Amino acid sequence: MRICLVALAGLLLAGCAGSTMNQARTQSPYKTLASNKADLVVAQCVQFAWQDEAVFGVDASGYLEPGDGGGFTVYTRSAESFIDVQGGTLKYYAVEDSWVAKRRLAALATCL
Repeated sequence: MRICLVALAGLLLAGCAGSTMNQARTQSPYKTLASNKADLVVAQCVQFAWQDEAVFGVDASGYLEPGDGGGFTVYTRSAESFIDVQGGTLKYYAVEDSWVAKRRLAALATCL
């Protein structure tokens, strides 16, 4: 029963995050960056960086999924910030221009 509830919560989170991300992708990214590293290596690094509680406190979250058209997407709870990594291009989206968004951008920049 507990496993079912956890799985359901994960699906609901992914569904809400997915609609937020799709809406954000209709706009220009907050920042576009480039990397010579493998997409998976960059995505895993960003995921790990965004999960750092010492930096983000209770907002520390990072979820990694395969991208719809290839590559990978790393996103935070409610997709407040997310990054699409594909072919060495990193498109960073943030719901609002805040200190948290800037801190997440700085954290992901260490993964380039």
